[in-house]
Amino acid sequence: MKATEQLMEEHEGIKLMLSIIESFNKKAEAGEEVNVEHLESMIDFIKTFADKCHHGKEEEVLFPAMVKAGMSYDNGPVAVMLIEHDQGRAFVKGLTEAFNAYKSDDKTALKGIVENSTGYINLLRSHIDKENNILFRMADQIIDPGLHDSIYEAFEKIELEKIGAGKHEEYHELLHKLQVIYLK
Repeated sequence: MKATEQLMEEHEGIKLMLSIIESFNKKAEAGEEVNVEHLESMIDFIKTFADKCHHGKEEEVLFPAMVKAGMSYDNGPVAVMLIEHDQGRAFVKGLTEAFNAYKSDDKTALKGIVENSTGYINLLRSHIDKENNILFRMADQIIDPGLHDSIYEAFEKIELEKIGAGKHEEYHELLHKLQVIYLK
């Protein structure tokens, strides 16, 4: 398996979570009761799986391999992806702050939850499309085919270090549970 294929598979889980959050937002905006535990698990998924693990694999392994193969960190596709990762982190920071305010009985913070998560959803959907259809194709073309196994191994190491053994499977269970609730 090419390393980029693993990242594309992870994108499917991330896109599913984006749809779950979008449905959560619609219910919240319609005045339905907000399940704080569900929202907390959605935020954890974004912070841990999407950012620390998935973006970690890209930033620590794939992007450096692409740069080593001749791409630039300073401009072009890698630079754009890094900027978008930072933009996503800013939305998640705002989401986390609004969530913490909401948990402290500031019900007006729901607006910040919806605004930041909607910004994140829109950014990530576009970002994933660019990675799947442009960046990963470029990576497959410029990275020596013999390096894919070592990149894949480095991905596995990051997964163990960033989220821990078995956590990937727990996130898939979470996706299934929340999908049943929010995407009926």
